Amino acid sequence: MKFKMLLVATFLTVSTISFGQSIKRIDGSTITTESLNAKIEYLIKVANVSGVAVALFNDNKIIFSKTYGLANVQKNIPFEKSSVMYGASFAKTVFAYIVMQYVQQKVIDLDKPLVEYLNKPLPEIKINGFRRGYDDLKDDKRYEKITARMCLTHTTGFPNWRWFEADKKLKIKSDPGTRYSYSGEGIYLLQFVIEQLTGKDYETISQEIVFKPLGMTNTSQVWQTRFDENICYGHNAKGEPYELNKWKEANAGGSMSTTFEDFTVFYTHFINGKGLSKKSFKEMTSQQVRIRSRSQFGPLAKIDSTDNDSIQLGYGFGVGTFITPWSRAFFKEGHDDGWGHYSICFPDKKIAVVIMTNNDNGESIFKEFLEYSIGDKFTPWHWENYIPYNYIPPPVTNIYVVTSQELDKYLGVYISSQLPIKITITKNNLNLIAQATEQNAFTLQATEKDKFVYIEEGIILDFNPIEKTMILKQNGQTFNFTIE
Repeated sequence: MKFKMLLVATFLTVSTISFGQSIKRIDGSTITTESLNAKIEYLIKVANVSGVAVALFNDNKIIFSKTYGLANVQKNIPFEKSSVMYGASFAKTVFAYIVMQYVQQKVIDLDKPLVEYLNKPLPEIKINGFRRGYDDLKDDKRYEKITARMCLTHTTGFPNWRWFEADKKLKIKSDPGTRYSYSGEGIYLLQFVIEQLTGKDYETISQEIVFKPLGMTNTSQVWQTRFDENICYGHNAKGEPYELNKWKEANAGGSMSTTFEDFTVFYTHFINGKGLSKKSFKEMTSQQVRIRSRSQFGPLAKIDSTDNDSIQLGYGFGVGTFITPWSRAFFKEGHDDGWGHYSICFPDKKIAVVIMTNNDNGESIFKEFLEYSIGDKFTPWHWENYIPYNYIPPPVTNIYVVTSQELDKYLGVYISSQLPIKITITKNNLNLIAQATEQNAFTLQATEKDKFVYIEEGIILDFNPIEKTMILKQNGQTFNFTIE
């Protein structure tokens, strides 16, 4: 209750709003700034979000800009436009924008194998830093095919990050250029090559090309001690702060610290195509590769479906893409523990949104917010795992009869030493509901005592409520979990 009261007390922090003004939506309808403000306040309260920053663009200009809630819940410090926060994967859009300028200058070619820019084989190059280097690839020559285009479109075949792998090693999991698979490793490889070509580190490159020219004085790829005076913390669903990651190494995949004020300056510059030719801007923000996976992350990322065929979901350079009856769109997410950001632009309508949140609950308001603010009913929220705060997977009929009260003994957050994920078990009136880290929630069917299944994906969960353990079986593999 204390957490909710703090949020209510600090809704209005900093704003740029002309009350009484209309906001255009992509379908031609309008809403008022007052109604949008009320909607955001409602969503923050009902979903228990620590802090939210929102900017709406009409005619590619900011028409509504406001921050809500707290940058530090424990100390009751307001979330302001000048609060320094973690930009997460918003950094990838900045990087793609920089790379496209180097493409225009013919410093790098999108389709030339990156190894051709290096003076020795990639696996032989020693790179200092956290889990860097490419020695793991010495027996897999497919790395020689990887291009800048593949890095920017997430088709290198690399995992997201090697440290998420069971053996912590870098590997090529699909042939380069054949399949979309989100990869910070691919972005970092291109960063490394750019650094070799220019003779500059990525922090210097970012400052020279973007941050200093745009006056983004509180944005950096590495943490600056002066940021300590105005920190915005990421929070868990209970409003408890996570430990702040103060990056010491520049990583184009996601080390950027920024403020809402600074990032919206960049985003305004970007959506207006400044710094890029019309050809480069169109190429960057248009589909380069089609995406057919059921989910962006997790096991379902390997399974194809027709779920997003109606919007022709795809990827450009550093941004996702899709089409609607009103306009094509390009978007980018930013996610980490305590952080949930989203940006989307409909260039034909010159309508855009930037929303940044500092709470694990933040992404749960995205679907409703986007539909209300700009009429965006097309963002693939299920694919992005933006599960709404009020979403309950549809019930299924249990084969084994179990009461709602009996389900309580299975509830909790389960962890495993075998997998880098957590599985949260909740319930509706009839069934257990499971949700793994960065995956969509699904309804479980009781088949016998302490056993539940998700038939669609061949998942079997065997619970031992006395020992507070759970065994997950799928595709012939077995994983042991215990309650956290």
